[in-house]
Amino acid sequence: MDRVFAQVNLQEFAPSKNLSTFADLVNVIVKNAFMLAGLLAFIILVFGGFSVIMGAGSGDTKQMEKGKNAITGAVVGILIVVVSVWIIQILETITGQPILSPGL
Repeated sequence: MDRVFAQVNLQEFAPSKNLSTFADLVNVIVKNAFMLAGLLAFIILVFGGFSVIMGAGSGDTKQMEKGKNAITGAVVGILIVVVSVWIIQILETITGQPILSPGL
């Protein structure tokens, strides 16, 4: 039997430049915060959906209400993240200064 080894070049995952300025650091933090907020909202949305389904199946109205509130909160969170990205893109267009990609 032949063995198959995967080769991974870790340089592909490294940042393209060092975090030498404060703007570069803020750029990395903001991008990751947007990604984390979207991922967290999606997870809450899924668990809220399961809660509504389980509450409907068992006839538990409190669990259904908790699930509906979780879904509402997740949708509001996603909207806040999307609107904040749009605001940053508008500011980039107005000022001509790249905010989310200063090195590109």
